[in-house]
Amino acid sequence: MKKALKWIAIIVGVLFVIGLIFGNSEDVKNTTAQTAVSDDTVADPMVTETEVVAEDNGMTNQQKNAVRSAKNYIGFAGFSRDGLINQLSSEAGDGYSVEDATIAVDSLDIDYNEQAGKSAENYLSIMGFSCDGLVEQLSSSAGDKYTAEQAQYGAKLAGACD
Repeated sequence: MKKALKWIAIIVGVLFVIGLIFGNSEDVKNTTAQTAVSDDTVADPMVTETEVVAEDNGMTNQQKNAVRSAKNYIGFAGFSRDGLINQLSSEAGDGYSVEDATIAVDSLDIDYNEQAGKSAENYLSIMGFSCDGLVEQLSSSAGDKYTAEQAQYGAKLAGACD
């Protein structure tokens, strides 16, 4: 009898776990439907900034693709405007023309202060920086290419400056 109860408990437990895993599929469908937008816009739920790019705004396919790439980049790392344009247009990056990369980046509503904070936090997670050293790294033309104001804001946001 104990053995039968043990197996029943195991089976109920397994069914419960399976229900948890597969039972939320309707919630996933509802969430996906909520993030969908009308046919004239492109949205990326990975990006925290509130930007929407209209497809019918005269962008070429290359520029639309550059927008998608830009959204992906800022979704996982901090980028300055110049750094993002460079990433998109670099031979080692995506290889878009500088013009297409610039149009794509400028079409997005990106908070570069927030991006500087992301970059600063990333640097601090790797190694220690003084406030001035972090600001220099963030604003350097050989570094992240943020403006001095954005770099200062980002370093402060990340806790490197008082």
